[in-house]
Amino acid sequence: MEQWMNLIQQVGIPICVSFYLLHRLETKLEAIHDALVSLKVK
Repeated sequence: MEQWMNLIQQVGIPICVSFYLLHRLETKLEAIHDALVSLKVK
């Protein structure tokens, strides 16, 4: 938690929110990729 607070103090809330949203988007894109790969194999 301390690392997050240091990050927010250094770069600001908008950048931290952007990183958080990009991380969430990345996990969803990986799930979509896995689903497409499994469809291709069948």
